Amino acid sequence: MTELSPTLQLACELISRNSTTPEDAGCQQLMGERLAAVGFALEPLRFGEVENLWAKRGSEGPVLCFAGHTDVVPTGPVEQWQTNPFIPQIVDGMLHGRGAADMKGSLAAMLVAVERFVAAHPEHKGSIAFLITSDEEGPATEGTVKVVETLVERGEKVDWCIVGEPSSTELVGDIVKNGRRGSLNARLVIRGKQGHVAYPHLARNPIHLAAPALAALASEVWDEGNAFFPPTSFQISNVHSGTGATNVVPGELEALINFRFSTESTVEGLQQRVRDLLDSHGLEYELHWTVSGLPFLTEPGALLDGVSAAIKQVTGRDTQPSTSGGTSDGRFIATMGTQVVELGPVNATIHQVNECIKADDLDLLTDIYQVTLERLLT
Repeated sequence: MTELSPTLQLACELISRNSTTPEDAGCQQLMGERLAAVGFALEPLRFGEVENLWAKRGSEGPVLCFAGHTDVVPTGPVEQWQTNPFIPQIVDGMLHGRGAADMKGSLAAMLVAVERFVAAHPEHKGSIAFLITSDEEGPATEGTVKVVETLVERGEKVDWCIVGEPSSTELVGDIVKNGRRGSLNARLVIRGKQGHVAYPHLARNPIHLAAPALAALASEVWDEGNAFFPPTSFQISNVHSGTGATNVVPGELEALINFRFSTESTVEGLQQRVRDLLDSHGLEYELHWTVSGLPFLTEPGALLDGVSAAIKQVTGRDTQPSTSGGTSDGRFIATMGTQVVELGPVNATIHQVNECIKADDLDLLTDIYQVTLERLLT
């Protein structure tokens, strides 16, 4: 361990703690002690069973916040791992362990970058903050969203936020997420009438009734997207019907559907169009909607320009802004009017057995975060 860089040492300390969601396993305490040592005021925020940490150095604006999560997804079959998922090891230059990429490596890089920056610029402009949760990989109902609500209630502002999600695809910094699509889910129940398959005139088969409508939903063009977002997509993720018997017409069909939507569409607009389409097929149905997150976008400006310039200075490569992928906690932070980008290591093995990243990439990431701080707060 002593032969490793400070960032790798801290990453290994964090990975060695089994913080399978929603557990934190002392990760936030470890980070908090080091932040307190360089002048951060710590505010642990517990909601339900979830540990969160809001830490801040300074009282003036602008506020640059580093955001991330200490919880990790379950390991899956441990016997399929080449190494113990909670005993970090560097093999052939690759750091192995659950959370190496998503996202304990980023947390370590953020913290070490801030330590170095504060040592070099103790009287820096503005303020630096950390928003850390252990509820990102789970329901995400008691974590960042609740911390944001708390900050909004007391009038605190965050100008810029860097989320440490693993955004890179091939090389560190080749992709920066400057937005995310919204996610809208629904449970659709289509009613029929149960009966005997030999007497179909006495029954109404919801599978037969639903098929044309589901096909129409799947082929609908919801929008064309825009310069920042691809077109809104629609997917049917599950269909269930039947009693298990071959001679029974079922009484209902249940389907789970999802929209990943751009800023060209709205929740209300998509919901109405689905209802109109189902009505046009004369269906008897129920819809139960849930919104996982609204789309957000950070256009070119101080944060995106600063991060892009830092990546260029450290790695020599140009970065590509992107809004692809799933949701992240950035969707909650963006509701504050905050400029949000996601910048982290290569995401090739996230949520997989044998999660790993190039060890040297974490030192590059540390340098990128530090240069970004220098560009924005000096």
